[in-house]
Amino acid sequence: MKDWKYWIALRMVNGIGDVLFKALISRFGDPKEVFSADTSSLKSVEGVGDRAVKAIKEFSDWEGVEKEVNRIERLGIKILPFTDPLYPRNLTGIYNPPPLLYVKGNYHADDELSLAIVGTRNPDHYGRSVAEKLSGEVAELGITVVSGLARGVDSLAHLSALKRGGRTIAVLGSGLDVVYPPENKKLYERILTQGAVVSEFPLGTPPDSVNFPRRNRIISGLSLGVVVVQASDRSGSLITAFFALEQGRDVFAVPGNIFSKLSAGCNRLIKKGAKLVESVDDIVDEIEAFRALRSKEGVRSDEKKVFPDSLSGEEKALYVLLSDGAVHVDDVVKLSGLEPARVLSLLLSMELKGLVVQLPGKFFKVKRL
Repeated sequence: MKDWKYWIALRMVNGIGDVLFKALISRFGDPKEVFSADTSSLKSVEGVGDRAVKAIKEFSDWEGVEKEVNRIERLGIKILPFTDPLYPRNLTGIYNPPPLLYVKGNYHADDELSLAIVGTRNPDHYGRSVAEKLSGEVAELGITVVSGLARGVDSLAHLSALKRGGRTIAVLGSGLDVVYPPENKKLYERILTQGAVVSEFPLGTPPDSVNFPRRNRIISGLSLGVVVVQASDRSGSLITAFFALEQGRDVFAVPGNIFSKLSAGCNRLIKKGAKLVESVDDIVDEIEAFRALRSKEGVRSDEKKVFPDSLSGEEKALYVLLSDGAVHVDDVVKLSGLEPARVLSLLLSMELKGLVVQLPGKFFKVKRL
């Protein structure tokens, strides 16, 4: 594993927020160079004054840094700085993306084709039914479902995607070692098998209420669009929708009973211009990347031709990567985010099933029937 000591240390320096963090890295290239830089060089960075220089020069909690690094390694967590080529492209285009992402599981290149599905923590029967239906159908199309692991609509969105063999990403408002709500521990573990759990917060960070608006901007930032299934007029999911608008994402809302408080937020979003959703087609038709995906893979009734029943979640991800032509095994490893040994094992399994073929030079491609 890469030595993340200085990345973590810079994140721990008092007074160094997201903007200064990225400005320092842009200037020095590596956080280790930040700590060894002289005062005049540090002050040459816009926004860095005497207080920030003093905080960097006097930083001394290296014991805490080592503990964080050890926990990251022990828990199998990856760190993606904003300079990493594997950092989610969707996030790079938003205002003030997180300088560091903690990732557990596997974030794939195909997860850029993603849709956020959010809503109330206390949905009624209608809200639950809609969340399950939309999430499941979106997942069947090969679109990754993004949500916040909260009770209610978020949990239903993750579960429905998993049940349909799709991928899902959970964004936490806590450290990755703090599962919230606690009853979602099993769901958390299951997501790791068909997706990833991500956070911008250091390990051990509790799920304080102030963290959730920051989490919500990542939910919308990772996605090409946001669907609000059911929400009261004060629901936190509306914050996600407002972030989506700021980020230039499509915002969708499911209409509801005008007499129900649980529908007030969605109905208000529709009045303000959010796209009304009655079916998954309303979503796919609005987002060009989704239309292209459906055109490429066929309508949902042809889905089994694209993803054979025998494929696991990880194999589906590799199948998509290899669908456009031959890909070198090293690029499969890089794009999938899986360990090399795991990729080779999956490719061998798929080759034995007659689904992929190996070409000279360690290239692989889908075997067309």
